Amino acid sequence: MARDSWLAIGDESLATSHEQRATMRRLSILGSTGSIGQQVLDVAERLGDRVRVVGLAAHRNVELLAEQVRRFRPGIAAVGDPSQAERLRALLEGVACKTAAGRDGLNEVAAWPEADILVVSLAGSPGLEPTLAGIEAGKRIALASKEVLVMAGEIVTEAAEERGVPILPIDSEHSAIFQCLQGERREDIERIILTASGGPFRATPLDDQARMTPEQALAHPTWQMGKKITVDSANLMNKALEIIEAHWLFGVPASGVQVVIHPQSIVHSMVMLADGSVIAQLGLPDMRLPIQYALMYPERFDTNLPKLDIMEKARLTFEAPDYERFPALGLAYQAAEAGGTMPAVLSAADEVAADLFLSGNLSFPGIVELVGRAMSAHEPAAHPDLHEILKADRWARETARRLAKGE
Repeated sequence: MARDSWLAIGDESLATSHEQRATMRRLSILGSTGSIGQQVLDVAERLGDRVRVVGLAAHRNVELLAEQVRRFRPGIAAVGDPSQAERLRALLEGVACKTAAGRDGLNEVAAWPEADILVVSLAGSPGLEPTLAGIEAGKRIALASKEVLVMAGEIVTEAAEERGVPILPIDSEHSAIFQCLQGERREDIERIILTASGGPFRATPLDDQARMTPEQALAHPTWQMGKKITVDSANLMNKALEIIEAHWLFGVPASGVQVVIHPQSIVHSMVMLADGSVIAQLGLPDMRLPIQYALMYPERFDTNLPKLDIMEKARLTFEAPDYERFPALGLAYQAAEAGGTMPAVLSAADEVAADLFLSGNLSFPGIVELVGRAMSAHEPAAHPDLHEILKADRWARETARRLAKGE
């Protein structure tokens, strides 16, 4: 790999963190109206004068975006859907805030001069180009969008290394790994262990899964999340994406990333070291904890978030995943081994398939089946540039839609 493991994004590039302790953190947030974005804003309020929100962007929910602008008073707000630009301007009439729209608008928020931290929580592939714009502008990246590194891990991590930009994970699993690795030597990483709740269908007979509805899939037993990631959690496609993300974040091969089922969602992930020691990070299933850690690293603050009482969670269990029940895991290792544009195809086809399921046009098992068929039809390009990745993304979406129609 071009990077020298996780320290390139979590250590040398954060060498000045002791200087940041006395300064306010200024945030631009991509995806501020989504589940993660709203929790970022909650954390920002809890942190008080330690942070300031200077930029906000959403895909198309301009009503909520306008409310957030009036509440946090950023210098810029952007809507990714250009058709909503006029509506946003009308809602913010009389408010001292620049408005922007489309891809250029998202990139402008990402590179906003007043910001020093860019929070990327846009769902799916739209977060890729703004993340690169933020890196180019020298922003510290707090990354919640798995797809950014799944699609373009090589490009993003090399750009971050060249610019000396840190990438800190917001995903609870990767935040846990990052916390476990503090003070450890990179050559001592034996294995990364990602935990997964198993979702609502962990014990559902396989023959019954074809009858599972979107409402059932969205009833996650431990986490409150957006619709797409909740569906991904039900079939472990989220863990498939996280395997590839961990490969890029921490410099380990995908084969060195193991998934275990942990229904209680208290152990967020673990690291096995060369001597056999296993270090774990525990906490309640609350995304605000890893969000705050990414924003304020290396400092920790008590912001009155709920805390784990270990005696209330005295029984923690773990089990190996059933690859017949969760075939998405096998697709992750296949995509990682193929490399090039294949992970982008995995991610893009899953977005289409999950949307088809949520709209009632695809069965639950059909999600992973459709992704696998799109991957089988793809010939990956090695070491792709951004143009090739975006082309593969478009191809995967078109192919998945065509295959779903039986063409």
